[in-house]
Amino acid sequence: MPRRIILDCDPGHDDAIALLLAHGNPDIELAAVTTVMGNAGIENVTRNALSVARIAGITGVPFARGSARPLVRTVEYAPDIHGDSGLDGPVLPEPAFEVDPRSAVQLIIDTIMESEPGTITLVPTGALTNIALAARLEPRIVPRVREVVLMGGGVHGGNWSPTSEFNIVIDPEAAHIVFNESWPVTMVGIDVTHKALATPEVRERIAAVGTKPSVFVGELLDFFGATYLEAQGFTSPPVHDPVTVAYIIDPAVLEVVKAPLDVELSGSLTLGMTVADLRRPAPADCTTQVALGIDEARFWDLVVDALERIGDPEA
Repeated sequence: MPRRIILDCDPGHDDAIALLLAHGNPDIELAAVTTVMGNAGIENVTRNALSVARIAGITGVPFARGSARPLVRTVEYAPDIHGDSGLDGPVLPEPAFEVDPRSAVQLIIDTIMESEPGTITLVPTGALTNIALAARLEPRIVPRVREVVLMGGGVHGGNWSPTSEFNIVIDPEAAHIVFNESWPVTMVGIDVTHKALATPEVRERIAAVGTKPSVFVGELLDFFGATYLEAQGFTSPPVHDPVTVAYIIDPAVLEVVKAPLDVELSGSLTLGMTVADLRRPAPADCTTQVALGIDEARFWDLVVDALERIGDPEA
């Protein structure tokens, strides 16, 4: 049986690749896609998600617009990496369908409550605002969720500040809620995603697929690679968000270890820092774990395979 996931995202170049990977792998079933502000404003990231759905040929999956601002903080975006639209670079097609009339939070709640317990995995690849709001609005979803596999944070540092990663620091209160609920949480942080590099060899493999979606990914990486080189000095861009989906498909992609996990909410220098306690073995009742290592070749094999399976959908 495929793993049923709700992909909660803010496309975003790497979010787009995560969506393609989820759609293209037969071991994943997209139960819903929800959007959240982050890489750009909510209107932009929602339109981006719908455009990627058309490129991938995704049909029959509800997409819903989510939170336009964090729970408490002033909203922050990432135009230096993703451009003003959140998905600069490629020319995006017009969406082929409309968003679901429900809010993202309501769609998350409804999907979980209408599914068998333990069959929905939440995969947030942006701020955790929607996930936190869903847990607070309808606490009954928490024990029904199989697990939460999120892209965000880091065990040993940050990218938005020396200590803090973007997805967490733009809504640390939401992260605090998600980390401290009773559901299982796997944090896929920049310790490992900074090793998921789209090297020239990887890009050659993607180009060799020769389909419109693979050309789209190449265009994403052209823009993403240029901004990452300028902003952070990466000669090949790290592709963060698809690592979450890859882990769900094949847990051997990541080395993970159980550890108590929380987030700093008040430090003047460390706001948004994710703190994993690795000093000793985690207690038996620990529900959180963090990724420490990645099999890059295994990861990219999954991405290329998904692009091959998608083929050239009709526009």
